Amino acid sequence: MKIAVIGIGLIGGSIALKLRKKHFADYVFGVDFNEKHLEDAKSLGIIDEISSLENAVKNSELIIIAIPVDATREVLPSVLNLVDNHQTVMDVGSTKSGIVYAVKNHPKRNRFVPFHPMWGTEDSGPKSATAESFGGKAAVICNQNDSAEDALELAKEVAKNLDLHLLYMSAEDHDIHTAYISHISHITSYALANTVLEKEREEETIFQLASSGFSSTVRLAKSHPEMWVPIFKQNKENILDVLNEHISQLRKFKSALEKENYELLEELITNANRIRGILK
Repeated sequence: MKIAVIGIGLIGGSIALKLRKKHFADYVFGVDFNEKHLEDAKSLGIIDEISSLENAVKNSELIIIAIPVDATREVLPSVLNLVDNHQTVMDVGSTKSGIVYAVKNHPKRNRFVPFHPMWGTEDSGPKSATAESFGGKAAVICNQNDSAEDALELAKEVAKNLDLHLLYMSAEDHDIHTAYISHISHITSYALANTVLEKEREEETIFQLASSGFSSTVRLAKSHPEMWVPIFKQNKENILDVLNEHISQLRKFKSALEKENYELLEELITNANRIRGILK
């Protein structure tokens, strides 16, 4: 199968590598505004051909859009303009409502499958791509009834070949859930990193004393703003809701310490420990 990957970064590159490894894709067109990414992807064997958007779309059975979510909203209508009734378009964005709304009335809306593989790292670019990235992770297909049956079946085959297990939900529900289990984690990590950088002026001390716990907590703070600012923008209301709750929880810890209420502090920690039964 010939596929086009629009955005040859971490996610797009990893998808291409995995689908090639599984012999699901036998020819990959790469489209990206970043010439260096394209050159790296070609030299690494991630793509077969550096292509224009129009050429890649017209010559592919499957088109995967793996660019920041604000750019996806802009590009998706143009891609749908180019496809016929035998081609399938998928995106991999971390927000869905805005993207779905952007093509709500498009005459070829049914060729599009909103798709979100729940995997990523703080790294970026094709040099960070790996074929062994998605195994055992979840992926979400949104608003499945708005996609053509054959397009939906192809999306399921993609998920199967990526070794992902599928969940189905509305775009609105997806955005609420990702705000709570993904987007707030990044905001918390950015905030913690800024806190430490503000209060601990000696970088060498941070490096020498930082434990694995601190490092894992701020790992997401290495993620690039080019990707995450658009996500926060598109999912603003849901993120504000979870952020308000998060601030409320921080205030409880602050109050317990200020008032030396260590019983409350223990209760807060014990309640948080319930997550151990959910996340193994």
